[in-house]
Amino acid sequence: MAQPTGSPAIAANTLAIIPVLNEEETIGGVIKALQQQGLATICVVDNGSGDRTAAVAAQAGAQVVSEPRQGYGQACWTGLQTEAARRAEWILFCDGDGSDDLSELGELLAASTHADFVLGNRRGTAAGKAQLTPAQNFGNWLATRLIDYGWGYAYSDLGPLRLIRRSALEQLAMRDRGFGWTVEMQAKAAGCNLRICERPVNYLPRQGGQSKISGTLKGSVKAGQIILTTLAQLYWQKTSVRFSGRFSGQFAGQFAGRFAGRFAGRQTPLLWASALLMVVGALWAMPHGDFLNQPDAVPKFWQGMSLMGLGFVSAWGLKKASGSWFWGVAIAARLILLAMHPGDDIWRYLWEGHIQLTGFNPYLLAPEATVLEPLRFSGWEHINHPDHAAIYPPVTLLGFRLLANIQRSVLLFKFSFVAADLGICWLLSRRFGCRSTLLYAWNPLVIYSFAGGGHYDSWFLLALVVGWLGWDSPDRRNPYLTAFSILAVGVSIAVKWMSLPVLLFMAWRHFQKERLKVWRKTVLSRALVPVSLFSVVLCSVALILLGLLPVALSAGPFCQVSAEGLSCPILPINSTFVSYGRSAAFIPHFVAQLWPASIKSNAIFALPLGLAILWTMRRAKTIGSFLERYFVALMLLSPIIHAWYFTWLVPFAVCSRSWATRLVSLSAFVYFALPHNIAMGITVDFAGGAQAWAFSDLQRWALWGPFLLGLWIDSQRDAHT
Repeated sequence: MAQPTGSPAIAANTLAIIPVLNEEETIGGVIKALQQQGLATICVVDNGSGDRTAAVAAQAGAQVVSEPRQGYGQACWTGLQTEAARRAEWILFCDGDGSDDLSELGELLAASTHADFVLGNRRGTAAGKAQLTPAQNFGNWLATRLIDYGWGYAYSDLGPLRLIRRSALEQLAMRDRGFGWTVEMQAKAAGCNLRICERPVNYLPRQGGQSKISGTLKGSVKAGQIILTTLAQLYWQKTSVRFSGRFSGQFAGQFAGRFAGRFAGRQTPLLWASALLMVVGALWAMPHGDFLNQPDAVPKFWQGMSLMGLGFVSAWGLKKASGSWFWGVAIAARLILLAMHPGDDIWRYLWEGHIQLTGFNPYLLAPEATVLEPLRFSGWEHINHPDHAAIYPPVTLLGFRLLANIQRSVLLFKFSFVAADLGICWLLSRRFGCRSTLLYAWNPLVIYSFAGGGHYDSWFLLALVVGWLGWDSPDRRNPYLTAFSILAVGVSIAVKWMSLPVLLFMAWRHFQKERLKVWRKTVLSRALVPVSLFSVVLCSVALILLGLLPVALSAGPFCQVSAEGLSCPILPINSTFVSYGRSAAFIPHFVAQLWPASIKSNAIFALPLGLAILWTMRRAKTIGSFLERYFVALMLLSPIIHAWYFTWLVPFAVCSRSWATRLVSLSAFVYFALPHNIAMGITVDFAGGAQAWAFSDLQRWALWGPFLLGLWIDSQRDAHT
């Protein structure tokens, strides 16, 4: 390839720095490609390789520098301390894995005649963009948008191939010594008003070895955490310097005047404080999601959630919230927590989808089944309850299969949960307005559960909210809307069994209303009443059957015909986890203290729950009020409680403004003392033995006490209205 005019002179004054770690297969080819482009001064920084990388690089003609301290930024910094770097006018950074297409290097060298910083844009070519994984494309999009918002320059990529004037690099005062090196360079280059140029470059598949970042899910998630944390730290440094400078001496009064003039009549300081706490809290918590493997993760996670909780509580006092603020904070906080290490449930979701693609029925085989051993993938060891077959309803399993067919990716699964979550935000804001919906959209428990922890409950909640808003809408007389609402609740049942009583309530309410109409309209003969009532009963039964249709249709792929007849094992009645599992329970815990034998069966709580449902059906007038009371009873009576279960209450609190839901949205994070106990080796006396997965009395009351207090406040408020 012919080099552009002027590039040979620039190449002669350029030092190429290549950080490497176990790149024996590729480093020789990279050095040769650089030499063909006229770069004679090449520094390879060996960052602790265990193979012949250093020897191959030296043999190819590069200067080799050893840097045993791990870190991409540390290796780059060490390369800059060499004598060759001090003599060079330009510094070129590239990867040693052969993925940078160095045949186009002449274009970058030529662009430097009118720039201080030239970045190779992999997303600027179709071939280059196609080589990036979905996680890389998303990470690039998010990071470049954040740089644009914070520093005012819209990059297109965070590519490793970059050329920067040495004097400009010294001006940036680089501090990061890890993977945040590249994003720090780009943010500071924009902040220092360097002349920046992006050139489209091709990007190749890795030519050998194993990627430390994009090649593994753990690496991709960790890279995302590092990038977002680096940007948060840089932005904090930038704003704190600006803040302190403006408030010093003679500038204090000037700044106060500008602040008042700019924001008067627009947004209150409370709104700014709430939004800032939400975003900063998410950034703080995001790197600390691996509760079981990092002993100090939970306390740091609690710190981040506390900041988000302060922002959430502050938002209760807002008089209004515009759509831009509502959506900006809701989306930003969720995008940040997408990079968090997920809960162990998500590995089970990936597994259930994966084995369906190979023809196995997840209802019949537990993950540890011998026949499934060849299907185990990286992350399989994180699967929870590997001795139990699937307990999820059929639509959920089909959803897992669909996502796994696209890509077996934690990030993709999380995206689907967040998409449903944001759909709930949209529906609630359309009905109740942005300010009221802040109770859901800015709720730290909701944001963590779906974006951070990666729990699929948003799927069933979305269908349930659709059914609720349709049934309780002003246009209730429309029969098509009634049928649609019933079907939506049916989908919710087929995603999570907990929605089943809602269908019974809808049929009951329909029966009551139609029965009243029959009695009022009967004027000719009372003999017609029984016939009419019979038709009302049939109609109510038809509604139940319509609501069960999604379950019946989705169960088909999991049913089998044998000599014994048709078998559809979609109900988890044989699961020992469902039968006697316990986690963070309230009433069942105290029952077990008085009656230890109750630990052996969770079914005993079906009777009081059934009675509570019947009582609620008679008292509630709308689906919203029924759901709220039903879920409260379920939380109190269920032997198995996880923190994200409390998110089931939140959509309905937007309408009721329930204090119980508000307070438990904060106290539910006490739940994570359970994985913390395991990580720290702490045990608690439970059922006559020492267990790690058990609350102390203080922890149990810390979780449930605010919820009970909120229920009392709600009851007092209702008594006076």
